[in-house]
Amino acid sequence: MKVLVVSTPLSGHLGPLLPLVEALLSGGDEVVVSTGAEAAPTVARCGARFSAAGAGDSVWFERLRDRTRGNPGDGIAPERINHYFVPRLFAEIAAADMIDDVLACGRDLEPDLVIFENYALAGPLAAELLGVPGVTQLVGPMPDHDVYVLANDAVSPLWRSFDCDVPGLAGVYRDLTIEICPPSLEPNEVPRGEVLALRPSPLADRAATTRRRPLVYVTFGTFFNVNLDPFCVVLEALADEPVDIVMTVGNDQDPAALSPFPPNARVERFIPQATVLPESAAVVHHGGAGTTFGALAHGVPQVIIPQGADNFDHATMCTRAGNAVTILPDHLDPTTVANAVRQVLHEPGYAVAARKTADEIDAMPGPDSVAESLRAYARTRTIDPR
Repeated sequence: MKVLVVSTPLSGHLGPLLPLVEALLSGGDEVVVSTGAEAAPTVARCGARFSAAGAGDSVWFERLRDRTRGNPGDGIAPERINHYFVPRLFAEIAAADMIDDVLACGRDLEPDLVIFENYALAGPLAAELLGVPGVTQLVGPMPDHDVYVLANDAVSPLWRSFDCDVPGLAGVYRDLTIEICPPSLEPNEVPRGEVLALRPSPLADRAATTRRRPLVYVTFGTFFNVNLDPFCVVLEALADEPVDIVMTVGNDQDPAALSPFPPNARVERFIPQATVLPESAAVVHHGGAGTTFGALAHGVPQVIIPQGADNFDHATMCTRAGNAVTILPDHLDPTTVANAVRQVLHEPGYAVAARKTADEIDAMPGPDSVAESLRAYARTRTIDPR
């Protein structure tokens, strides 16, 4: 089978696609990932062929900034962030910027399927024009359907430029949707088409730890880690707590910028989550997809300090499920952080809820199973090409 995968180059969008990409490759399928140039090394590491598409997210944000006479999204309530950014940034700007490159790649590959993450809105149009099924992979909890009603209007001129009528919801969910949220955490239902579930994280090593003191893992990812203030607040908050701290600041930041560290803290650029999560008693983080679902899979209670984008959706999802405490940026201070960490460490309900979610994730189909389902789906579905 030949598969075209379309993603924006943001790590929180591309990362959730990679386990399925690797499973398809291991089964002998040909996979090409069409995304921004900055993601080329990530695609290469997973073994897929890379194809450049669009100018990349930094250029898209700058184009949006030029329209607004201000910083895009400033003053937007957290629950309206997707309503603001998806139609403006991902539909009007990114989809239009990516589509020609994605379509050229697709016409060269002649894929059997187009898989796209739900913010890569060039994907459904490419599937339409190539005459193959489009597979939406959600990269987190499902956004409100109103978000894609707005995005539908935003991409309509782009679809009409190819003599196509957009089929509602910006083409998302049209044929097949892959959901990665455990069912108990997903408040919405896929509005149409068929659905597959995919485990959002590898099966976790949740062996009991013998550490003398609880380990608190702290990260703010690779996109929102530019601002070091949250790191400083967390270090100050936990300096006198009876915990050990492992903090990662990202490969593009220098741990020395946070020194001197408290005696109970170890600060590094990068540590694989798979090595630290099994020992962690709590995770303090920004709510990025990788950290959120990694912590959920390991059954680790969380303190989430959302910084932007879908961070707020993940925070709401986990707090609603009872396995996290959310601290909004305006309320971030050392006392609040210390109290939140004590809460998730010592109130047993958080650990119970976290283990329940981890068990639910364990029961979800893995990438190999979903890859086989996609092969069967491709054999039975054909669409007339344009």
